[in-house]
Amino acid sequence: MTESSTGGALHNPDLLGVYCNDHLAAATGGIELVGRMLSRWRGSPFEQPLEQLLDELREERSGVRSTMASLGLPVRQYKQLATWVGEKFSRAKLNGRVLSRSPLSDLIEFEFIATAVLAKRAGFETLRAIGEYDRRVDARLLDRLIDQADHQHEWLAEARRQVAADVFGGRAQAASDAADT
Repeated sequence: MTESSTGGALHNPDLLGVYCNDHLAAATGGIELVGRMLSRWRGSPFEQPLEQLLDELREERSGVRSTMASLGLPVRQYKQLATWVGEKFSRAKLNGRVLSRSPLSDLIEFEFIATAVLAKRAGFETLRAIGEYDRRVDARLLDRLIDQADHQHEWLAEARRQVAADVFGGRAQAASDAADT
């Protein structure tokens, strides 16, 4: 354990380093995915919200990096690279079409990023809890990132429902009325 600046103890800093690097790598993957989604949705009602999401993801990645630096946790570049490469390989997945993009890809991408936003929110909550006893963690930043993730997920859930209705039929509003988020 290492002593925090408030006299409390940070448990398992090595594990926290792994945890933060995993979240940092996921942020890199999310940025790559949303960049790809943005190129697909240019000129649509999804363009502006995706641009905003991309900017926010970049800011969040920077926030995780700064939190890691404050805690003295090293960034493992190999995880960043592996995630970047993995995202590129994911583009070759089988989706029912060989030579063209499947509408199913649109839905899967929205489902994936909406789920990823919930996972990163959980990571922000974990880091925020550390901020309760360790002043090196910017609790206000993490509070803001948690709120931002909530807004992102709300929009992504609605967008995902719309894309699903476009792909399979039905009404997005009917799905929204039945859903909790």
